[in-house]
Amino acid sequence: MSMPATVSAPALPATADKAGTALGSQEVLTFTIGDQNYGLDLLSVREIRAWTDVTPLPNTPPFVRGVINLRGAVVPIFDLRVRLGGGITQATSANVVIVVEIGSESVGLLVDTVSDILALDASALQPVPATAADEEHSFLSALATHEDRMVALLDVNRLFSRGVPAVPAAA
Repeated sequence: MSMPATVSAPALPATADKAGTALGSQEVLTFTIGDQNYGLDLLSVREIRAWTDVTPLPNTPPFVRGVINLRGAVVPIFDLRVRLGGGITQATSANVVIVVEIGSESVGLLVDTVSDILALDASALQPVPATAADEEHSFLSALATHEDRMVALLDVNRLFSRGVPAVPAAA
């Protein structure tokens, strides 16, 4: 599938109600890592980009793939598969980087594919079971069922619980 290098935050899907999002609902951008479905609050998403090579940095955590130059700003790229406890992504042109804002920082999250945008009613959100709510998994904010799939919603503000890892400044 050919994907443009940059895509703005997507428009509402055709299945959204006529008045837009109903009060009490949340729009999430869904994506996949392996056969798992995840979602991010659409308001935190700045753009979606096709994978491009990154500049690796020494002495960074395993989930930090490196940095890219995004319109003059140095943006760290994090391998979300590693951060969620999987192995390192063997990135190809089919992978996607979701640029999100965490606090005042922009970061890129490497994922397999972007799926769609869902408008989820608050009543559709279920709490994360206690077995998955330990400190390491506290970045999961809720679970939602949509059609035949379960979507784990991530809270980008808690994804890096100690803040966005510092990226060494260029010399």
